[in-house]
Amino acid sequence: MIEEVQQALSNYDGTWKEKNGVWEFNSVIAERKAFLSKKKLTYQAKMRIDSVNKIINFSEMLIEAGSGLSSGGGGFDDGMSTGFGFKAETYNTMSGAREGNIEEQSNLFGKKFEYKFDYKDIRAKIEELAKNAGFEFKYQILPVK
Repeated sequence: MIEEVQQALSNYDGTWKEKNGVWEFNSVIAERKAFLSKKKLTYQAKMRIDSVNKIINFSEMLIEAGSGLSSGGGGFDDGMSTGFGFKAETYNTMSGAREGNIEEQSNLFGKKFEYKFDYKDIRAKIEELAKNAGFEFKYQILPVK
């Protein structure tokens, strides 16, 4: 079944990996660059395919990650600051203030990034493949584990 899913998403630029029976598809959908810093917005879909019970558990989320220089930080022992420091950060949209379904996440990130990515299309393709193969499609807000 995973081969059919991968083939259905072959037109999307992304990477696949498998860990403990969970397949993960990641695609960078937007980037934003500022002075000496860069932020990326990644679409992530996770699925566990249970061939015995004919069920596909599916979840998706948007993840923002950034790196680069930021003002402040990196000071000296005497309390003075150089004015710049290196900062690498990752945000998981499924925790804290950014929790919610992917539509809410997309609305939030749409204010910070410009992108034209149809995550609904990916979900619909996988759901259609599941149903055509006689599988039940279960959508989960929390990540599939």
